[in-house]
Amino acid sequence: MSRLLVVDDEQSICWGLTRLGESMGHEVVAASSAEQALEVIEDFKPHAIVLDVRLPGMDGLTAIEQFRERVGRVPIIVITAYGDLETAVEAVRNGAFEYIIKPFDLDQMQRALERALESKRPADNDSLRHGYVEGMVGRTPEMQEVFKRIALAAASNACVLLCGETGTGKELAARAIHRYSTRSDEPFVAVNVASLSPSLAESELFGHVRGAFTGADESRTGLLVQADGGTLFLDEVADIPLPTQVKLLRALEHGEVMPVGSSETVTTDFRVVSATHQDLSQKVPDGTFRHDLYFRLCTLQIDIPPLRERRDDIEELAKHFLSGLASDAHTSTPDLSPETLAELRQRPWHGNVRELRNTIEHAVIVSRAGTIMPDHLPPPAASSLVPAHGHAGSTEREIMSLITQWAEAQFSNSPEADQLYDQLLRIIEPPLLTVAMERHRDQCAAAARSLGMHRTTLRKKLDQYEIGRDE
Repeated sequence: MSRLLVVDDEQSICWGLTRLGESMGHEVVAASSAEQALEVIEDFKPHAIVLDVRLPGMDGLTAIEQFRERVGRVPIIVITAYGDLETAVEAVRNGAFEYIIKPFDLDQMQRALERALESKRPADNDSLRHGYVEGMVGRTPEMQEVFKRIALAAASNACVLLCGETGTGKELAARAIHRYSTRSDEPFVAVNVASLSPSLAESELFGHVRGAFTGADESRTGLLVQADGGTLFLDEVADIPLPTQVKLLRALEHGEVMPVGSSETVTTDFRVVSATHQDLSQKVPDGTFRHDLYFRLCTLQIDIPPLRERRDDIEELAKHFLSGLASDAHTSTPDLSPETLAELRQRPWHGNVRELRNTIEHAVIVSRAGTIMPDHLPPPAASSLVPAHGHAGSTEREIMSLITQWAEAQFSNSPEADQLYDQLLRIIEPPLLTVAMERHRDQCAAAARSLGMHRTTLRKKLDQYEIGRDE
């Protein structure tokens, strides 16, 4: 039987976790404050602690150090209803075993407790630095997971791959990893690989000596050496030319680079955080990205969700941008009307958080510091204005998002709408059937097999939608 200490000022949380712990066969004691918990552990030595952040008196994060002094490296599961990046990093920095956002389900907590009680010692994250990274905003479970993984990444020296669509905030995440790492006092060197011409990429990254090529009138220190001791951020890493990939891999494995035109290597120690909106795992079999470099860069992968998958963050993000713009202009922060918030929530946001920021800035200019109404917003960005999303599953997610928007619009315009399922089928079936018939040269049997339907059913649908075919 293990001993579990629950520290939370909400009686319902204490009651629920007590019942959970007892059902798992453990002895459980609950405390409503950190001060009370510190008294309890004089006689009750827990094997694991569940600790709330917001407590009356001493807060949970401050209490962690005192728990450590009195009961050693007992795994501590931090719970909070006010999750942000700073809290996540501070929790991991103080050695928290797990970081869970309220409200949580008991299955999630049970799994965390099982892992905690099985562990002998949580990772030592005392090297993490305290700070704040501007722009990382979000309280949805999706962003809370991102914050937690950023905190874990910052506590290590491993290579990190940030994946996500354009405008989701990959560089902000990279800067957060650097800011909270032990390298934070050293350089953060950012380079957009896509902006480098193939002929100059090697020189930019590795440097060159004088006379190495036409126009090399003087020696140049490469970005990998400039990042010595710090972090090198490779944005759009999928666009690194193949010849340069070989040299980058060697630099990562041996900690040395050879400038163009030189026969001598230069030692450098840097941590790589890379980012891409493409699916690197698909570029490996295509032969456009080396598999050994892929595995070297992707020690830890962090997926940053598109804005349309975390719509509950839109209001907080919008107000965050409004506050920043007002501060820069030394004016009061404008209000967002309920209609404007509703409009912001339903937009597709192909440009993600970057598009939202531009939208808010446009609205502030047009509204002249008054309440922002829907007509102050610019039109939504067309999907054609942003790069194609190469991230796995993004096309399916886009389709699901569009269908969701269509359904919400139908019910809003006509609360008693009926036959919506048939309406949807009339929209999505014809293009699917047309492509299937074209791919199979108008052969119904082959098209039906690929669609997973009986050919008689397919024939009826082709007739229904008047889709031409050869008999």
